Amino acid sequence: MIRMEIWINPACSKCRSALSLLDAEGADYTVRRYLEDVPSEDEIRDVLDRLNLEPWDITRIQEAVAKELGLKEWPRDASARERWIAALAEHPKLIQRPIITADDGTAVVARTEEAVRDALSR
Repeated sequence: MIRMEIWINPACSKCRSALSLLDAEGADYTVRRYLEDVPSEDEIRDVLDRLNLEPWDITRIQEAVAKELGLKEWPRDASARERWIAALAEHPKLIQRPIITADDGTAVVARTEEAVRDALSR
């Protein structure tokens, strides 16, 4: 069985739903409360590579801090990629959740039951 890690905010209903589904399926996973155990820029880069996404794809643009930083106006291209990653590391609340990473090198943004099942099916 593949071991997984799930990045959660306990206050998030989608995170709680994902955990319930993982438990129901008997998944082998560890929980990372990413607001307390903040991912480094390197960890964020690794997860983005696994997801095959860019940092702006996993950024919660509606968060108050996103509005303060003016993220909607930031360029979404290679020249700005590191700036986005730095913002996610500095303000983890901006990171979309939950994210499940697996030992096989895959990852998924687990906001739906289908996405959690996708992680479980590997």
